Amino acid sequence: MSDPTARAAAALKAGDLIILPTETVYGLGADAANAEAVAKVFEAKDRPRFNPLIAHVADAAQAERVAVFDATARGLAEAFWPGPLTIVAPAREGGGVCELARAGLDSVAVRVPGHAKARAVIAAFGGAVVAPSANRSGRPSPTTFADAVEETGHAVAEAVDGGPCAVGLESTVVSVLDGKVALLRPGAVTRAEIEAVVGSLSEAGEGRRSPGRVALHYAPDAPVRIETAEAGPGEILLGFGPGVGEARWSLSPTGDLREAAANLFRLLREADRERPSAIVVAPVPREGLGEAIHDRLRRAAGHVG
Repeated sequence: MSDPTARAAAALKAGDLIILPTETVYGLGADAANAEAVAKVFEAKDRPRFNPLIAHVADAAQAERVAVFDATARGLAEAFWPGPLTIVAPAREGGGVCELARAGLDSVAVRVPGHAKARAVIAAFGGAVVAPSANRSGRPSPTTFADAVEETGHAVAEAVDGGPCAVGLESTVVSVLDGKVALLRPGAVTRAEIEAVVGSLSEAGEGRRSPGRVALHYAPDAPVRIETAEAGPGEILLGFGPGVGEARWSLSPTGDLREAAANLFRLLREADRERPSAIVVAPVPREGLGEAIHDRLRRAAGHVG
C-alpha cells in the first residue's frame, strides 16, 4: 500500500496511532470510538485523562453525527469550517466518540481541520479521529513534521507529512451549550471574529470542557520569561517587531501577529535545543491573534493559576 492516506486510514482502523498534519499543529491521531486506541494516545503523550480530546471530522455533516448542534453552532461551522475553530457541544448518543476521549463529559469537542491531507485521511477512515498535539504533554506543540516525529514518532504506525503548519497555534475552542457561547481557548479565529457571527460571548465558560487549559503547558525544558526584551548571559531572546533581537530568533521582525503565531512553537523548540539558561520573549500585543499568542506564552512560563 503506497498511498500515505490509505496507509494512515488502515492504521486507524487497526487501532494504531498516526501522526496527522493539520493547519494548526501536528496531531497524534487515533480512532475516536476505540477506547483502547484513545488510551494509547494518553499513554504516548503522558497526558492527564481529565483533559478531553478534540474529535476531528471530515465535514460539518459528520460533525452533526458526533455532536448535537443548534442554529448557533451551525452558524459558527458555516463561518469558520474547514478551519482552526473547535466547537464544544452536547455529545450525541452513539456519536462515535468514546467516553475516555470526552474525559467523561456529556459534551464533545469537534472540528473540521483546514488541512486537506487531514480531511482526506479522516474521510478515508470513515469515523472521527482524536488528534491532540503530537508532543509529550506540556511540551511545545510540533508545527513541523520532523518535530512531531521526534516527539511521538516512536508510538505511531504511520506518519503523514503535511509540511509546516500554516497557523502554528492550536485551534480556538468555543462552547455552545444551553444557548450560550463562551470562548474556552483563544486561537487563530479571534474573539472579534466569533462575536461578529454570534454577538457578545458569555463570561461563564467551563474551561474543563476544553483541552490545553492546564497551568503549565506548551513549555520547553528551559524556563521561559515573557514580556521583556532584555536577555541576560546564557539566555536567548525571542524578539518581536523591528529592531528587537536577532533576525534568527525573531517571532516576526515586522510585528506581524500571524507570522509570530506560525513561528512561536518552532522557535521555542529551536531555542531549547541550544540549552539556554532561559528563553526570554519580547512583549507581544494582546489584541486579536495576540490574545492566543499571549495565552500560550503565559502557560509556557507557568503564569496561569
